Amino acid sequence: MRRFAFIAPLALAAVLAAPAMAQQVTVTVGGDLTDKVEELGQRDVDRQIERLQSVVERRLARENALQGATVNLVLTDLKPNRPTWQQAADKPGLSIIDSISIGGATIEGEIVTADGQTLPVRYSRYSSSLADVQGYTTWQDADRAYDRLAGNLVSGRLVSR
Repeated sequence: MRRFAFIAPLALAAVLAAPAMAQQVTVTVGGDLTDKVEELGQRDVDRQIERLQSVVERRLARENALQGATVNLVLTDLKPNRPTWQQAADKPGLSIIDSISIGGATIEGEIVTADGQTLPVRYSRYSSSLADVQGYTTWQDADRAYDRLAGNLVSGRLVSR
């Protein structure tokens, strides 16, 4: 009996610690962005793909949302708040520090739920004016778009704008 008293809590802990069916998040480039990759720079676009995937995966995992789902996202437009390294190299007059612009991102795609239902996703967020640009990073507004998309996915607001 004493052995069972010791083993039972361990078994319960193992069950509780077992990961739930995780969601799979993939991000690709599409739409107008395919024509802008060379202008923005492949390295920057690749990093934004990784960033979007990471933000969505972490938020869904943290909130235990869309368990067992496959989230297929397509980054269709991407605008930096400051020139990328590639843009600065192509146009020496641009300042990576002093030049700012309206930034943001458009993301489309679909969610295939664990039960096979397909739900469309579309989210777009851009600063409306230079006065709205906050922060000092190249991809500040794109990061906001990723965070808000992830929040919408967690809360069940799959289609926005």
